[in-house]
Amino acid sequence: MAMDWSTLREPAPGKLAAAREQAHWAAQALTKAARANLAAVPDDSHSALLWGPRTRALVTQALPHGARAGLDLAKLELIFWSGDKEERGAASEGWLDARLAAAGLKPASGAKLPYDIPKRDLKKDAGLAALERWLAAAAEALDEARARHGDLAPGPSFLWPHHFDIAMLLTAAPDKTIGVGVSMGDHYYAQPYAYISPYPAPKNATPPALPPGGHWHSRDFFGAVATADELLAQRDPRAALLAVIDAAVAAGRGWLHG
Repeated sequence: MAMDWSTLREPAPGKLAAAREQAHWAAQALTKAARANLAAVPDDSHSALLWGPRTRALVTQALPHGARAGLDLAKLELIFWSGDKEERGAASEGWLDARLAAAGLKPASGAKLPYDIPKRDLKKDAGLAALERWLAAAAEALDEARARHGDLAPGPSFLWPHHFDIAMLLTAAPDKTIGVGVSMGDHYYAQPYAYISPYPAPKNATPPALPPGGHWHSRDFFGAVATADELLAQRDPRAALLAVIDAAVAAGRGWLHG
């Protein structure tokens, strides 16, 4: 069933920062479990998370012995699957470590992160359920964009725990890519926003006009951006997002093949 974007209007996207900070911190337990138990790969994708549309949770990639760990954002609960058994508990490394140990796996607490995330006190927040809906909407839109641009060998949609964005990579040519993703918010935009960013960035290019809901961003990174507020101002926010993605990918193709 397609995500109903009207459910993303409340709470207002600009009021999700506190919930995002909590969710960002809570998700680090999952990525540490992955770092502790999966072989490292050069792009660090072994530590990236996936969105589970059925479970409506962030989940690790498959761990040894058929285990997975997840985070239910709306309830702020950790989930652990081992075989056909599911357990839920408080979002704490201690709870997760005990389940990992019972499954014969290494503890999450033993893994070190290659970046710093401010620790947050975890407490229920109405914005957490809204973030869950934004992740569901983002994952669905990326699936549609993947189908539209299948000739660019789209990669999987990973939730990157460092920046807390869900994104995929399109490959236009060797070493020439277009990142398409949705951030849950950061110091650039204090609300969820989509981005479409070509690499390498074009030099002295005149970006074409984007469909309603999108604009070009050039501070620290170059790409098309569509903020939650911009999208929700459109009659059909999902269609507006896909139109911005299509237009920005088309521009990226031209620059990278030029």
